[in-house]
Amino acid sequence: MATALDTEDTRAMAKSFQSVSDNFGGSLEDPLPFYRERMRETPVMKGDILEELGVPPIFGNAKGRPVYTLFRHADIGAVLRDEDSFTSSLIGEGLGSFMGTFMLTAMDGAYHRRMRALLQPCFMPPVLKEWRESLIEPVIRDEFIGPLVPRGKADLIKDVGLGFPVRVIYAILGFPDDPAGMEVFATMALKILSGPKRDPEEAMRARTEALAASQALHDHVKPLVEKRRAEGSKGNDLIGRLLRTEHEGVTLSDEQVTDFVRMLLPAAAETTTRTFGSLMILLLERPELLARVRADRKLIGKAIDEAVRYEPVATFKAREAARDVEIGGVAIPEGSIVSMVIQTANRDPEVFDDPDTFDIDRRPKPSFGFGYGVHMCIGLFVAKAEIEAAVNAVFDLLPNIRFDPDTPPPRIKGVGLRGPDSVHVVWDVP
Repeated sequence: MATALDTEDTRAMAKSFQSVSDNFGGSLEDPLPFYRERMRETPVMKGDILEELGVPPIFGNAKGRPVYTLFRHADIGAVLRDEDSFTSSLIGEGLGSFMGTFMLTAMDGAYHRRMRALLQPCFMPPVLKEWRESLIEPVIRDEFIGPLVPRGKADLIKDVGLGFPVRVIYAILGFPDDPAGMEVFATMALKILSGPKRDPEEAMRARTEALAASQALHDHVKPLVEKRRAEGSKGNDLIGRLLRTEHEGVTLSDEQVTDFVRMLLPAAAETTTRTFGSLMILLLERPELLARVRADRKLIGKAIDEAVRYEPVATFKAREAARDVEIGGVAIPEGSIVSMVIQTANRDPEVFDDPDTFDIDRRPKPSFGFGYGVHMCIGLFVAKAEIEAAVNAVFDLLPNIRFDPDTPPPRIKGVGLRGPDSVHVVWDVP
């Protein structure tokens, strides 16, 4: 299955992706200058900057609760490291309310550590190596990039980036090979991300749609999980591993496995797509760097890391103060929401030399695009393996790839979620 085929399902998927972009796009295409102006005035700002910019929160209803916005790398790093003073459960009130009860990013403390210890073995390097060789690389190369070769032109978002992350996760999970079902599945996952809204009337409508999509995903996955359990929980796919994993005598129930799978899909449909698109733009804008990375594929990993620093997809993180605390000399009362601007932290000149330059050779330092500390994204290495496989396939199969001169240059944009809506390219047809 290649997403280059223009079907009703692929059009629905593209429409849902655009809906998510619009939902979290906000009122500024590039909010970084605005953030920096605010940061100069008040590095620890009382107020919800997301509300100012028209972006729905990921942390549920903030009405009646004080919100403090952080900009600096040091302040944000300190909050993300201190899980005792700053908890994550408020995420379950927002986006988590559409994801079910087993959402790692909304867990705290000992429970989070136990659940992560159960899940982590399912994503270890030997497992990833097997998935990369048997699933990730063949799927992306044979189903997405290969069929495009004779065309000589494509939109790397619509024709590649939208489809391959969900298709790969679908294969890794061990779902039946059902291309049409996969696209419907992806569309439902994207509808969940369109659930949070600012306007109350719009929020009610979107919530109804998101909950229906979430329930449909649950109802699709649960019987597959139960069937796999009844058959002996075999196989090296993710569902098989989730059913067999054990830590200190604790295992996962069918409902927990189902909810974890439901949580994975919206992330697969979003973060990987946008990171791939942004990385391709950043390379194509720099032909000398693109030629260097093409010649030395070991540099792709460094390019991915720098793209996540330079243009993080998810630009905000949120925590709730579990006690009265002080950040940067500002008193933060217990129960306050702490909203953190990842975009400014990742470009903080106190941490990164020449932060506004895309430099794959910079000395590695922590950035927050894929999370940090105990809540580092558990699927980080799967996402990076997918993006690396996609870039390798592009370099191998699409010679002399460059921006399409007949279309407007692509733009990385957005407030709450950043990335391009399209990346139109051409190449030399062999």
